[in-house]
Amino acid sequence: MNDETPICSAKGCRTTAAWVLAWNNPKLHTPDRRKTWLACDEHREHLSQFLDLRGFLKDVVPFAEWQDPADVAPPRNATAPGTPEAS
Repeated sequence: MNDETPICSAKGCRTTAAWVLAWNNPKLHTPDRRKTWLACDEHREHLSQFLDLRGFLKDVVPFAEWQDPADVAPPRNATAPGTPEAS
């Protein structure tokens, strides 16, 4: 891995991300705004469920196909704040 390698957002995970989870918090963000978490294959379902239970999840896209609506690359190594440790 290098500084350009997208890393999973699950706490403590250092695996290369394969998925982009696009989300927004409707209490904080406009409807068209998309925040992103990255996920490896192992944590995709866990992170998706975490966001979906809160009504935040908007889309799950393979990393290679991700097109950021704001034309900005998703964060490479952001740990998902407040997420419980995945087992």
